[in-house]
Amino acid sequence: MGDTILVATHNQGKLEEIVHLLQPFGVTVTSAMAMNLPEPEETGTTFVENARIKSHAAAQATGLPALADDSGLEVAALNNQPGVYTADWAKTSKGRDFEMAMTKVQNLLMSRSAPYPRKARFRCTLVLAWPDGYDDVFSGRMMGQIIWPMRGDRGHGFDPVFQPDGYDQTFGEMDQRKKNIISHRADAFRKMAAVFD
Repeated sequence: MGDTILVATHNQGKLEEIVHLLQPFGVTVTSAMAMNLPEPEETGTTFVENARIKSHAAAQATGLPALADDSGLEVAALNNQPGVYTADWAKTSKGRDFEMAMTKVQNLLMSRSAPYPRKARFRCTLVLAWPDGYDDVFSGRMMGQIIWPMRGDRGHGFDPVFQPDGYDQTFGEMDQRKKNIISHRADAFRKMAAVFD
């Protein structure tokens, strides 16, 4: 994969997780944020479309292979919302507020009298774009359920309300190393590692 890879994100929490997951590849990691690249508008309606927008924009701007992740939470009782619009549910005039977004999910589940367990999954799509326009796509997922109230101050996004199947902790309570072994993102990275091993 060469010596340097650019992670096409401005999300610090996501960047830290991806940097950790890239360690076994033995590459130098930089980011769109570190290179002051503008954030392209995510106009896609699927995870792969948005990941392609971000990765190709960064690869074309820098001449480096660029890795982008588009991921989100799908809640079964909400017809798999927020899905590709997960980050949009946290948008405010002052930036993203995921506590507000998690409360919105809980209120919608309550209004629909959604039965327990409130099944959900995290999905991740990675796109590794090359400067010549080629890309590789890898998808991962983690099944679980929505819990309330929020638990834990680790992780990012919806982690404090997502309890993965087979565990009694939310992603928000989990040690990052443990999360990075089982998460939707780790699932996608394992698939990428199998190709580039």
